[in-house]
Amino acid sequence: MALDQESFEVVVVGAGPVGLTLAFELGRRGVRTALLERHPAPQFWPKMERCNARTMEMFRRVGLAERIRAAGLPADVPMDVFIILAMDRPPILRLPYPSVAEARKRLAAVNDGSEPCEPYQLVSQYTLEPLLKSAVESLPTVSVRYGVEVEAVGQDSRCAYAYARGPGGEVRRIEGAWLVGCDGGQSLVRRSLGIRLRGEGNLLELQQALFRCDGLFERLPIGPGPGRGRHYHVADANHGFLIMQDSTRHWTLHATLPDAEAMRRRFAEIIALPLPFEMLYCAPWRQNLLLAERYRDGRVLLAGDAVHLVIPTGGLGMNTGVGDAFDLAWKLWGTLRGWGGPGLLASYEIERRQVAERNIGASRYASLGRRAWRAMWRPEIAEDSPAGEAARAALAAVADIEQRKTNEMIGAELGYRYVDSPIIDDIPGGPEHLFRDYRPTTWPGARLPHLWLPDGRALQDAVPDDAFTLLAVGPQAAAVEEGPWARAFAALGAPFRCLRIPDRHPREIYGHDLLLLRPDLHIVWRGGGGADPRRLAAIATGRQQPPEDRT
Repeated sequence: MALDQESFEVVVVGAGPVGLTLAFELGRRGVRTALLERHPAPQFWPKMERCNARTMEMFRRVGLAERIRAAGLPADVPMDVFIILAMDRPPILRLPYPSVAEARKRLAAVNDGSEPCEPYQLVSQYTLEPLLKSAVESLPTVSVRYGVEVEAVGQDSRCAYAYARGPGGEVRRIEGAWLVGCDGGQSLVRRSLGIRLRGEGNLLELQQALFRCDGLFERLPIGPGPGRGRHYHVADANHGFLIMQDSTRHWTLHATLPDAEAMRRRFAEIIALPLPFEMLYCAPWRQNLLLAERYRDGRVLLAGDAVHLVIPTGGLGMNTGVGDAFDLAWKLWGTLRGWGGPGLLASYEIERRQVAERNIGASRYASLGRRAWRAMWRPEIAEDSPAGEAARAALAAVADIEQRKTNEMIGAELGYRYVDSPIIDDIPGGPEHLFRDYRPTTWPGARLPHLWLPDGRALQDAVPDDAFTLLAVGPQAAAVEEGPWARAFAALGAPFRCLRIPDRHPREIYGHDLLLLRPDLHIVWRGGGGADPRRLAAIATGRQQPPEDRT
């Protein structure tokens, strides 16, 4: 008997934050998309808990940033990080970090390109997934299917397809011009392609437990103990790490303990208050630093944890995956609408795999920092004695340097630059890639630095996300001849806009009169007069390889 068959333009397998973001971006651009998820509904996962600054910039461009902030941690709650013995004892170390409200005040006062357009947001995966699901379901172009188990995938010269079993046991063939596996570290899609993950696996095994403790946040600060913050690292032999989730009622504990009962006892010891609590979840997990050999096989592509696994230090896992989704969505859109040449979709793996490789390095760097201060633990550290005091002081001195490597990753968040990409006017050289420091640059491949306009708008907000944009800045902006650029992109069928900002300040910061921008705010080219719009339009749309050797 023939199987029921359905056809879409893109099939997305997996509805975690990455798959949901990809489906939303595709659907928003009018791409007919099927989103397949094996669970019957979003799960109460205690996994990711922070959207970083770049991720929030991306969500701002699609109108979701304020919804995410309204659902996440309140804006006035500090983001401090503590190293503690227990919640009722003075902290060994406190690293202060601003609340979202405080960070926004700082961002509003800076206009030199060195700050993001949006600060970070603490939002738990159990909050983010239902929010994104609701956004995706509002789009008529996306068919959202929960409770659908993908059993196999395949492809031919015409399409890629998934055999998916529905809640009633029926199996359908669901096909699309492209299929994307966003189905996590154990990705069936990746395994079916024979693509392996390489790197450092099983570095450390811990238990992760999710607790509900309604009274703990309201009791902070506890006497001489910790105040309000988001992370509480426990100076013990078990790598204890307590994370406040966005509800302020849920807390996640990680530790190298044998089972759920041991985790329950340890949570009670750490909070050090006779408060009622409930364990909602407990399971082991392993630290990995792994990268897929490749991101694509024909009409099948991969994104998120399916191709990169990092240690959560630095908060680069889900955030890297969301970056994959935003990058891939506009490239699939351009390919499906016919204006994208072969280099457009080929650039997805070239660009995003190098970002994942750098972020794995950043995660390793942060993890080694955490190991360095944890190596200072001594059995007497909790003693009320000269030896205990000395142990605490020694650990604090190292942690004050090393723990910052985890919490201060703005360079990795904002400063990534695409190198050797077929859709960038690639100039040899360029600024150094830094993990902890962000230095604004308009070097081709970089993200456009954020600036405020005189009317209070963010310049990023003025750049359309459905077209390539020629940004003309400074006193010469009005004299820019738009026609040759518009004709060059029109000849390829690609969307194009010209944005003129006559103010001197952007010209001073960006250093060039003209910048050609992609829909994702990355810079294709920068310069002034004498450009060849036809060559640059061909590069931007993936129809021409840039010269191999240019000075």
